[in-house]
Amino acid sequence: MTHTKLYTAIFAVLFVSATIQVLVEFAELAYWTAFGIIIALSAFKAVLVAAYFQHLRFEPRSLTYVILIGLAAALALTLAASYSIL
Repeated sequence: MTHTKLYTAIFAVLFVSATIQVLVEFAELAYWTAFGIIIALSAFKAVLVAAYFQHLRFEPRSLTYVILIGLAAALALTLAASYSIL
């Protein structure tokens, strides 16, 4: 029963953060401000999903560090791609 409450709470957090991302898109903020907010929310959601739904929270820390390095690389590539667009 505890897992059901935990996963429901995670679903609610993911739903709210996705809703915030959509609202940021329509808020007509400056490009880099909106980009930063969306990237931060996306990273938060990715970590949350990986930690609980992919069970990384219960894995050895070394595996978590490998995943974090991959996340940092993906963020760096995204920033590089967005810089080339401008």
